[in-house]
Amino acid sequence: MGQKVNPVGFRLGVIKGWDSNWYGGKDFADKLVEDEKIRKYINARIQKGGISRIVIERTLKRITITINTARPGVVIGKGGQEVDKIKDELKEITKKDVQINIFEIKRPELDARLVGESIAQQLAARISFRRAMKMSIQAAMRAGAEGIKIQCGGRLGGAEIARSEQYKEGRTPLHTLRADIDYALSEAQTVYGKIGIKVWVMRGEVFGKPDLSPNQVPAGQQGGDDRGGRGGDRGPRRDGDRNDRGPRRDGDRGPRRDGAAGGPRGGQGGGNRGGQGGGPAGGGNRGGQGGGPRR
Repeated sequence: MGQKVNPVGFRLGVIKGWDSNWYGGKDFADKLVEDEKIRKYINARIQKGGISRIVIERTLKRITITINTARPGVVIGKGGQEVDKIKDELKEITKKDVQINIFEIKRPELDARLVGESIAQQLAARISFRRAMKMSIQAAMRAGAEGIKIQCGGRLGGAEIARSEQYKEGRTPLHTLRADIDYALSEAQTVYGKIGIKVWVMRGEVFGKPDLSPNQVPAGQQGGDDRGGRGGDRGPRRDGDRNDRGPRRDGDRGPRRDGAAGGPRGGQGGGNRGGQGGGPAGGGNRGGQGGGPRR
């Protein structure tokens, strides 16, 4: 039965968060319909923006929309003009204050929706479905996926009888709740009819309790890597150059006495001090392991 359950819904509240975060009360139905309007509007408005996920949060007078996209430049526009237009148009639709955050998807090859949309575009351009599926699988595995499965169904290759074919590589454990599996369904419109594309991507396993809140760092505020860089140049060393240590304190070691490491110093690395590398604590001229003469 693991294949019959939507992998995203199966993991909600465990390792995956919700796309709508608000309490509706009596107005739940109206808010749900409004969420769907917002998502349809944004996807239609920015068709080439590589949008994967739209997360909507609500407070009493504000709606916060987080757009996950592989092409933040297309969504934001020149000088932020495009995102400002979208914000104003959404204010007209919802009659509320709207805030939009843009989050960049660093590796689109591991996003199931973007992989499915890419295959759909290739099928609409009459590229062979097998070639499109295999190329997507190779790209995902190169990008670091632990496994991927792609299934296409419909009049494949213009065949009279519809069928489905699937290709997979690696592992996609659908029953393992800690397995981070992304799933998406896309449709390709061809001259022979629609072709359904299902994509499962196994990114790895999640241990511990993840943070399911949708608040993520907007793409415009990311400084490349999430880690902070070094605070400028280190500057010179505090005690000068390491090579400038000066001469040894006790002069030349002299010839080896008995082939062991160390010169006139008795013991293993000791001086005239006896004992195993002993100093004053090693007992002075006391004989020991490789030490001086016994009294």
